[in-house]
Amino acid sequence: MEKNPHLFVVILAGGGGTRLWPKSREKTPKQFLKLYTKNTLMQDTYLRALNLVTPDHVLVISNKGYVDDVSRQLPDVPKENIIGEPSKRETAAAMLLGALLALHKDPEAIVINLASDHVVTNPAEFDHVILAACEAAASGEALVTVGILPTFPHSGLGYIKIDDEVKKINRLPVFRVTNFTEKPNIATAKAFISTGKYFWNANNYVWRASALVSAFEKYKPEMLQTMWPIVSAFEDPDFMEKLKTAYESVEKISIDYAISEKADNLVLIPGDFGWNDIGDWKVVYDLREKNDSGNVILSEDTKGYVVCHDSHNNLVHTTDRLIALVGMQDTIVVDTGEILLVMPRDKSQDVKKIVEKLKEENPTFL
Repeated sequence: MEKNPHLFVVILAGGGGTRLWPKSREKTPKQFLKLYTKNTLMQDTYLRALNLVTPDHVLVISNKGYVDDVSRQLPDVPKENIIGEPSKRETAAAMLLGALLALHKDPEAIVINLASDHVVTNPAEFDHVILAACEAAASGEALVTVGILPTFPHSGLGYIKIDDEVKKINRLPVFRVTNFTEKPNIATAKAFISTGKYFWNANNYVWRASALVSAFEKYKPEMLQTMWPIVSAFEDPDFMEKLKTAYESVEKISIDYAISEKADNLVLIPGDFGWNDIGDWKVVYDLREKNDSGNVILSEDTKGYVVCHDSHNNLVHTTDRLIALVGMQDTIVVDTGEILLVMPRDKSQDVKKIVEKLKEENPTFL
């Protein structure tokens, strides 16, 4: 497939993934873990990007502490394309920075924003949808979001409501967006899904870099004024110092609150390509292949071994020692060598409560 030379992929890789604790921790967040394939989530994201762009058109916006990890995992991405944010400022600053850097490289840049820790099980359909979104973005000043077709009432995701169909691109409908709802309760999520008008928000945004700059100029001019000057120093030795100064004053806010909820030129293309954000250990269990007893065994080291008797539908992760299960059902066991987590599978979302306790009592284990 011939690649559009104006396309850039911005991989957002600064998150933590606390609900996958204790494997996902501050020093090893989930994008650097092998949770779905033999690659890490970050590497799988990069491989999807390579279907759309060349390595020099991949920009990675990460945390300053993860730059070396990103470079090791993505050795073909030019080092100057891997930017370590000096501090966490949410997705608005990261996406604006990515768009400005792409614009610096190409005035006609079209930016595809991808999270580094998501799973896609149908890459061919992913390409189909993303390229349609690129065409929609290229044809005007529209900001495009790829909405995920909901498969169940999820209370941990944002929802996007659509209105009229504007047009079709590559057999895919393009809808006008009316509003966003962040993480509704289960009853509200069920009501949303029943209307057929709501999609999950996966932060898969596509836009002309210049169109995003115009949106910031209109809705968040102070952020643009802070960030714009540093891009001209991209090749300078003191670029990171200037970035640090900018990040000290830039607002901490998500792209949804900063731009998407306010914009009158936002459109949605539905995506049904087996998307998952691997939000907790139950999702890892659901995605991975099971043995005859319905168990998922994750072992990262030849020293690790799992033996089960009369135990079904469990997920067991071991690093370097034997774990034995007897009479256990629907349980999650995650052993890192330093930390052991045991819980019912249906309590996976509650891991974040342990993380919150540790923040107060003993942050050494985060």
